[in-house]
Amino acid sequence: MRTVLYAILLLGVFVVGACHECCPTTAPGEPEVAAGEPNLALSQPEAAPTPPPAPPTEMSLFDGKTLGHWTITDFGGQGKVYVKDESIILEAGNDMTGVTWDGPLVRMNYEITLEAMRVSGSDFFCGLTFPVDANHCSLVLGGWGGTLCGLSNIDYYDAANNETTQFVSFENGRWYHVRLRVTPGRIQAWLDKADEALVDMDITGRKIDTRIEMDLCQPMGIATWQTSGAIRNITLRRLRE
Repeated sequence: MRTVLYAILLLGVFVVGACHECCPTTAPGEPEVAAGEPNLALSQPEAAPTPPPAPPTEMSLFDGKTLGHWTITDFGGQGKVYVKDESIILEAGNDMTGVTWDGPLVRMNYEITLEAMRVSGSDFFCGLTFPVDANHCSLVLGGWGGTLCGLSNIDYYDAANNETTQFVSFENGRWYHVRLRVTPGRIQAWLDKADEALVDMDITGRKIDTRIEMDLCQPMGIATWQTSGAIRNITLRRLRE
């Protein structure tokens, strides 16, 4: 009887061992995992977070239908401001009429392009105030009697009294294409897609600011002086650093 029991026990051990070899706990080719240790082969890496979309390199600042982020500048005595024929109309004021941008802003390495027209009057029809890093400056077109162009201010001198002074005969009722570029140490501006810049100013070490009349246009704005003007197709393009 005892011999029979021993035989049964040996048979059981043989069967268990055979089952272990026939039915391994790991798939072929997988490393065996010790008891109590995580199976790293089965763990999945976490998905990398999706990066935020890059800001557009070029964006329109005026949709031709509403003022949008352009707010009427409260100079006191300003003329009417409204949108007509896909243009911002700035009626003559006493003395200034303008709009100021309150939307997203780029302060360096950018270009602004727009079209401007003197509708009536005889002074500047586009005084474009723009950021230059932490400072601000203005590009004046057609000031001081209708022809003077330049930057205000450089070292406290306005467009009529610094080295950016230029004279251009502007026609009422005609659209002019304006392009302004701000990069570290330099401000440039072109008129009517000309190859030669209207303004090409090295501002390294120079004091850059605006005339007191234009301070309300900061950080970016467009104004006229005793003149009716129109602005359209305003675009900003970011530049590579």
